[in-house]
Amino acid sequence: MSTILDRILEHKRVEVLERRNKRSHASLLADCRSLPTTRGFTRSLVESTTRGYTAVIAEIKRASPSKGLIRADFDPPALALSYARGGATCLSVLTDIQFFQGADSYLQSARAAVTLPVLRKDFVVDRYQLAESRVLGADCVLLIVSAMPAKQLSELYQEAHELGLDTLIEVHDQEEMEQALTLSPPLIGVNNRNLHTFEVSLETSLALKRLLPDGTTLVSESGIHTRGDVQTLTQAGINCFLVGEAFMRAQDPGSKLRELFY
Repeated sequence: MSTILDRILEHKRVEVLERRNKRSHASLLADCRSLPTTRGFTRSLVESTTRGYTAVIAEIKRASPSKGLIRADFDPPALALSYARGGATCLSVLTDIQFFQGADSYLQSARAAVTLPVLRKDFVVDRYQLAESRVLGADCVLLIVSAMPAKQLSELYQEAHELGLDTLIEVHDQEEMEQALTLSPPLIGVNNRNLHTFEVSLETSLALKRLLPDGTTLVSESGIHTRGDVQTLTQAGINCFLVGEAFMRAQDPGSKLRELFY
């Protein structure tokens, strides 16, 4: 029986083939060579936490498979500006169309509105998407351990960095964490939401934090809705967060960010 993640990945592979037919990988790579350097997604998070601050990746997300439409009043540049005023360290922008009602243009317009580094939040299944992300203006891409074999993860991780992109490697359990750590990444995201069932538990971050080596920053993702949630995680030594729904449901997302974290 296929899970939500299985269905997303199956659709994404078809989508990538369609995009390749419209624009070649070679064309994207040629454009990558003339692009300016990225804004330093990982560097911004690490510098913030090293100085003792909380680092927040604020997400621009219109909908999700589990919750449906989250925000009807959806203006990516305005949301980006609200987050910047609220003290966000970085942005995350959903670009998946089919399951999250995202768009490439959302990333481009949000990034143009602020100076914050931006994560392209999508489901990478092919190296084509790395070059595509760089051309779109992304500073970082998401690599989900459960979405690919170990060999492909390693290849995509290396190629992303060759293109100048930072990576957020996402894990959900001990086995995935151990696999991710073989790459010695500076940044690992722990998704408190199981992408196969979409059930959420903050205990996932608390448990996997114990496996984290020195020099690697953990980003706790999903299920963070209250000041109590934040305190539970910060008391365990977690100071870097990715939050979307709690902000997107607020009238002023930036104000909600300040309320939860500052």
